[in-house]
Amino acid sequence: MKLNCDMGESFGSWTMGFDAEAMPLVDMANIACGFHASDPLTMARTVELARSHSVQVGAHPGYPDLVGFGRRSIACSPEEAACMLQYQVGALQAIAESRDSRVGYVKPHGALYNDMMRDDRLMRALMEAAKGVCGGLPLMIQATARNAHYQDMAAAVGVELLFEAFADRAYDRDGLLLPRSQAGAVLHDPDAVLEQVRRLAGDGVLLSVDGKPLPLAPDTLCVHGDNEAGIGVLRQIRRLIDET
Repeated sequence: MKLNCDMGESFGSWTMGFDAEAMPLVDMANIACGFHASDPLTMARTVELARSHSVQVGAHPGYPDLVGFGRRSIACSPEEAACMLQYQVGALQAIAESRDSRVGYVKPHGALYNDMMRDDRLMRALMEAAKGVCGGLPLMIQATARNAHYQDMAAAVGVELLFEAFADRAYDRDGLLLPRSQAGAVLHDPDAVLEQVRRLAGDGVLLSVDGKPLPLAPDTLCVHGDNEAGIGVLRQIRRLIDET
C-alpha cells in the first residue's frame, strides 16, 4: 500500500506544511495546482522536490477557492468541474515536463473530492476529464463500500481508478469521511492514527465512528505532514507500512 500526501500548498511568501521533511517518507505527492492553494513557483519547486526523491507526481485540483482552501462547495455544472480539473492538471503537467517529470494521476481536493463521492454525475464527469487529459490519467477516489459501483463506471469510461483511505480521518457508517465540521472528524491522537493504519495495512478494514467494521482494501493511504508532530507520526506510519 503506497503512501500519498497533499503537498505544494504554500502560496507566495506564506508557507504551509513540511514538504521537505515529508517527501522522503511518501510514494506519491498530490501537488496543488493553483485553485485552492499554490502558485507556479511553488508548483515547480514541489515537482523538483518530488523528482529528487523519486516520488510520483500527482495533480491535486480543487474548486477556485483560495480563501476557503478549497473546502467550500461551489455551484457549478459537472462540465465546468471537468474543465476546471483539466485546466489545473494541464498547468502542472507543463511545469513537470519542463523539469523532466510528468503527472502520473489525479486526486481531486477538498470539497470537489467530497462532492464527487456523493454525486455520480460529477464523478463520471471527472472520470471522463481524467481520461481526456495528458493521454489519460488514473483518478484517485475514496475507497468505500461502493468500490464495485465505481469500478463499473470507470470501466464504461475507460479510466483507471486508485482507491484511497485516510490515516487520520474518521469515517461515518456509510464509509464516507466524517465532515470536518463535526467533532472527531480528524484524528489527533497518534496512537489512534497508527491503530487505523495497522487495520488498513493488515486486513483492509477500519471502524466507523460508531464501531461498524468497514472493509475498504485501499490501494493507497493518505497521510499528512503539515506540522512537526505530524512528521513524527508519518515516520512511524512509514515504518509500519514497510514492515507489513
